[in-house]
Amino acid sequence: MKPALIMLATYLLGSIPFGYLIVRATVGADIRETGSGGTGATNVSRQAGKLVGLITLVLDALKGAVAVLLAQWLLNSSEGAGWWVAVAAIAAILGHIFPVWLRFRGGKGVATGVGVFLVLSPIAVAVALPVFVLTVWATRYVSLGSLLATITIPLVVWLEHKVLRMDGVTAPLMFAALSAVLLIVFSHRANIRRLMRGNENKFS
Repeated sequence: MKPALIMLATYLLGSIPFGYLIVRATVGADIRETGSGGTGATNVSRQAGKLVGLITLVLDALKGAVAVLLAQWLLNSSEGAGWWVAVAAIAAILGHIFPVWLRFRGGKGVATGVGVFLVLSPIAVAVALPVFVLTVWATRYVSLGSLLATITIPLVVWLEHKVLRMDGVTAPLMFAALSAVLLIVFSHRANIRRLMRGNENKFS
């Protein structure tokens, strides 16, 4: 029962729609009705300015990190704690993408995923971050940078296993990383179609 309640708590934490709330408070608009319709930092930046977008990015990442830290703290003595923490991490990302408060229309899950993996695998985030920055710098496509950086994370987790022999934590980490990739790629499906057609919005 305790793990199930913690999964619910991390989902609800992840579902806090900071982008929606901040844009509603600062601009008086519904962020879901403009731009890409997402509540994440990129769409917020386009509609309310880069500073507001940055604040949204930090808060969305923070809720992912807090969700994992909360799960680790509460599940530390539970059997299979590593697996439960991995599920809690995915629950937080699910909450961001499918928030119950906004009829399950949220963001793309990238910033929340960054917060999640800053706790679970900071090395993977440290490698993924320059992939994101260089891709956006070269192409101006935030979506492409997000996708390539996300795909980098399970690759780095796998390399950590090979180099550092992290046998006890590798399987739950790989589960979390691969699940995050699937969720984030799914949430970017419209962006992927636009990238393939060559009419994806560029970040300016």
